[in-house]
Amino acid sequence: MNKRQRIAEENEVLLNLWHQSQAGDSLAFCQLADKQYRTLFNYACNFTADREFIKDAIQDLMIHIWEKRQNIQIQFVTIYFLRALRNQLMQEFRRSNGSHPFLDIDEAGQISDYQTVETQIEQNEALNENQVKVRTAIEELPRRQKEAVFLKYFEGMDNEQIADLMQVNRQSVANLLFKAITSLKQHIHPISNLLLLCLALQA
Repeated sequence: MNKRQRIAEENEVLLNLWHQSQAGDSLAFCQLADKQYRTLFNYACNFTADREFIKDAIQDLMIHIWEKRQNIQIQFVTIYFLRALRNQLMQEFRRSNGSHPFLDIDEAGQISDYQTVETQIEQNEALNENQVKVRTAIEELPRRQKEAVFLKYFEGMDNEQIADLMQVNRQSVANLLFKAITSLKQHIHPISNLLLLCLALQA
């Protein structure tokens, strides 16, 4: 089974839980929230290193979605949850007047709290020297490039879905990915293709 098929099957499972949730099944919603939590947390790490802020934001998001569930129509569950979290983070940042600063382009390479993704990778395979180089290079990418790489290679989204989530056009996504890949190649020279990158990003 390729990654696209796996994602489609996972979405069917999530949609089933969502439809049960809409009907008032709180247990199904708890299962759905549990399945989405790691992805949401990892994604939010692209925006801020404040772990407690992220946890509170996800909790608030889940409460909001549960309360509004009957008025929400979802086709791709993970994409919907990621988009909702992104919007909430941005709104909270504006309300807080910078008391929870988001990562700046210049700060993106300095985050040391991006360990949740590393842990997930390490649980699945022992990272060899080249994979460590890839991981380190990803951490040093500017925030928006890292966000695009996360969505593309961790979540398996296509450029159109990424553009919709990041609220940019498809060409901007292509540009972000091109710049990210170019930077990664420079950091992990002499690797000349994306095979190692894809292997290192498999969840």
